[in-house]
Amino acid sequence: MTLSRNEIRNRALAFSREWADESSESAEAKTFWDGFFTIFGMKRRRMASFEYPVKKSDGAQGFIDLLWKGVLLVEHKSRGKNLDRADRQARDYFPGLKDRDLPRYVLVSDFEKFKLYDLDAEVAHEFDLVDLHKNIGLFGFISGYESQSLKPEDPVNIDAAVRMGKLHDQLKSIGYVGHSLELYLVRLLFLLFSEDTGIFEKRQFQDYIEQRTGEDGSDLAHHLATLFHVLNTPVEERLKNLDEQLFAFPYVNGKLFKETLPPASFDTAMRETLLEACGLNWSQISPAVFGSLFQSIMDSVARRSLGAHYTTEKNILKLIKPLFLDRLYEELGKIRKQPKKLVEFHLKLAGLKFFDPACGCGNFLVIAYRELRKLEIEVLRLLYDPEKGGQLDISTMILLDVDQFYGIEIEEFPAQIAQVALWLTDHQMNMKISVEFGQYFCRLPLRKSAAIIHGNSLSLDWMEICGKADYILGNPPFLGKKEQSATQKKELVSALSNHKNASSLDYVSAWYSKAAAYMVNFPDAQTAFVSTNSITQGEQAGILWPFLLNKGVRINFAHRTFEWTSEARGKAAVHCVIIGFGLVDSEEKIIFEYHSIKEDPFAIQVSKINPYLVEADDLVLQARRDCLDPKAPDMRFGSMPNDKGHLHLTPEERANLLRCEPGAEPWLKRIMGSKEYINSIERWCLWLVDIKSPQLRLLAQVKARVQKVKEIRLDSSREETRRLADTPYAFGEIRQPTSTYIAVPKTSSENRAFIPIGFLEADDIANTELFTVAEASLYNFGILTSTMHMAWMRTVCGRLKSDYRYSAGIVYNNYPWPSPSEKQISEIELAAQDVLDARSMVAGASLADLYDPLSMPVPLVKAHQKLDRAVDSAYGKRGLKSEAERVSFLFDLHKTLLANIPVKVRKKIR
Repeated sequence: MTLSRNEIRNRALAFSREWADESSESAEAKTFWDGFFTIFGMKRRRMASFEYPVKKSDGAQGFIDLLWKGVLLVEHKSRGKNLDRADRQARDYFPGLKDRDLPRYVLVSDFEKFKLYDLDAEVAHEFDLVDLHKNIGLFGFISGYESQSLKPEDPVNIDAAVRMGKLHDQLKSIGYVGHSLELYLVRLLFLLFSEDTGIFEKRQFQDYIEQRTGEDGSDLAHHLATLFHVLNTPVEERLKNLDEQLFAFPYVNGKLFKETLPPASFDTAMRETLLEACGLNWSQISPAVFGSLFQSIMDSVARRSLGAHYTTEKNILKLIKPLFLDRLYEELGKIRKQPKKLVEFHLKLAGLKFFDPACGCGNFLVIAYRELRKLEIEVLRLLYDPEKGGQLDISTMILLDVDQFYGIEIEEFPAQIAQVALWLTDHQMNMKISVEFGQYFCRLPLRKSAAIIHGNSLSLDWMEICGKADYILGNPPFLGKKEQSATQKKELVSALSNHKNASSLDYVSAWYSKAAAYMVNFPDAQTAFVSTNSITQGEQAGILWPFLLNKGVRINFAHRTFEWTSEARGKAAVHCVIIGFGLVDSEEKIIFEYHSIKEDPFAIQVSKINPYLVEADDLVLQARRDCLDPKAPDMRFGSMPNDKGHLHLTPEERANLLRCEPGAEPWLKRIMGSKEYINSIERWCLWLVDIKSPQLRLLAQVKARVQKVKEIRLDSSREETRRLADTPYAFGEIRQPTSTYIAVPKTSSENRAFIPIGFLEADDIANTELFTVAEASLYNFGILTSTMHMAWMRTVCGRLKSDYRYSAGIVYNNYPWPSPSEKQISEIELAAQDVLDARSMVAGASLADLYDPLSMPVPLVKAHQKLDRAVDSAYGKRGLKSEAERVSFLFDLHKTLLANIPVKVRKKIR
């Protein structure tokens, strides 16, 4: 494996000349294939077997000419024989092989010709013996110069995670748990990768298990313990009479195998699970699988408490590209033909430091390192000619290493995985550069390692961990305020210096604050975090961002809301943003916008980015008690029952009540919240605001319900609720309009383009899940149900899970209304009426039916388009192309309107 590519090519030429005239299969085939492996510096007998016995598909006994389990099957014929027939004969052996032993490659030959089938890629390559040296690259799986194309979405990633998760569960079930189990699994991961990526010989680990351990697994733990010891022992210090198969394993170092673990115990099923894992081609597995692996073996309770959501490589690249990678490639593009500057640039890359303060299994660090190594290869291509690889020492050319990477992880197991993941990524990239320059390079024994600290990121001093980092990155835990433990809540408040209302923030806010404080010492550092989008919306935006802005934080790039995707089993659906920020304003700022949260983003160059991730000044909305526009009607909450359901009735309960007490009918009203209003769900309440005592005494069942309300209120620990027991017949808080009003659902699905807003009558009682706008006009309705208002709402409202959570104080009262002419008001009113008319055209349809994103009626769609044109015209804006453009305009208008509001001077109260 240490042969250069030029040496392999020369050996192939010599082999072709030596065997140019051979024709007898029976006489010289074995010698031929022994010589073939020698081309690559390999000993055939250590890798493959001749005449391997196997049952054929028809049940007859057969013998494979040469089998390298899991890699290569060779069928050899005499000169001039049909190679296609030889291929069919070779595949006839497959049913008799175990799944893990099935080869990826089938090679048939008649001395004169070769035909190589790659069964994974489903391609075949045919060439003559004389051209073997020209096709030597096809045999990278033997030479070690195999260029792997890693596909994050490849099912083998999930398969690997599931198989290792199965082994984890089996070991845990026998009582092998805790630190020992975690480190044991990490070591096995390293071994599995090593034999498929060139650190070990092909199948070296798998063959040792299959050949040296019993099928019942009883001696497997002993052999693994011995192997761990050998891997931690330098070759020169090993016992002189050590088993040859063990001695062949290289010295690893890196302290991975240093600790002596208590012996595990295996049985037949557990041994088979490990061998099944060996049967995968781990060289094809993406580094992102480490995060998926970890999540796949965590139970759901642990996953929720840790806020663990693991991302795909695609989403990691969304962060690292604008944070540093794009700029580095841009810089390289300017100096491609300047060798001196290329050398300086290469040294710059080797000096960069990266820090993930909540690194989990190291996915962000792994992908960042891999992409930097790709960039380094590009630099080396420009500095050196790969065709002259034999004259170069690539061990001195490679400057980047894993010790440029730092991380903190609160759990030990993922911290260990992160360390190993970076080593394995380093080796994958060493193999890539080996292929590029035709010179094998492997960094063994391991001399450097990433600094992955097992500890609590919020209680550790980041400067002590990594000194000066150039880039801080990652995806800190996703925990809302209700999901945090008491300890986590305390950590959050402390990280924000006991800032007012800090306890209402998502847990990730603590990392934003710590990063801002860190960058005060290193102003050139840049940070980017993946976060739940709630920190840029509603109440949280008004708490967190003034605090960060006062510390000098400036947003330099951002991905607006997109759907978080994961490769993990039981993956969670989360709506996220990515925010890149620093204390130094970038001259070029980028907003990545999404037409749909499931689609790919498109970049928009902007001059500024505010905390709502739109191009506008750093304005953060605070909840207002009154409307920004004094002409706008007030919005109020609906009425609060405070009755524990005793004043509420289902349609069946209403019917039963009226059968017994028909006199109760005048006091029964429809009651609605968001759910009832949008879905046309029938629900009733006793609305007894004006009832007189004699009337109530005549209604025994109604009176019994009122009595229940009185008892519940008296039993409350709140004094205010106990006072309400004096009027048990009435809702606790009454805010019902006395005439027709606009109803705005407090909660609505994020899948809809519009919140279903409409008119209700005074007898339709609104509860606290509906906002009401009394004495409102068609013009008011038209503005509120327009795309302009919806864009504002989506940007600044809070969220309940992913649903819109409308707010009177932040969304409505801060909304900048237009200043239309009488003609424009009339146009809006006409268009608004068209919307109402289009709704009424579909008899019996609920608002949920009408605003279904997949089946919205065409007349309603056209009515909304007409309304949007009228509203946009009232704002003096036409042809707005994106939601971000609308919101940016509205923020600028908000700023103007806010500046024109006179400051109210409150008189001091004596």
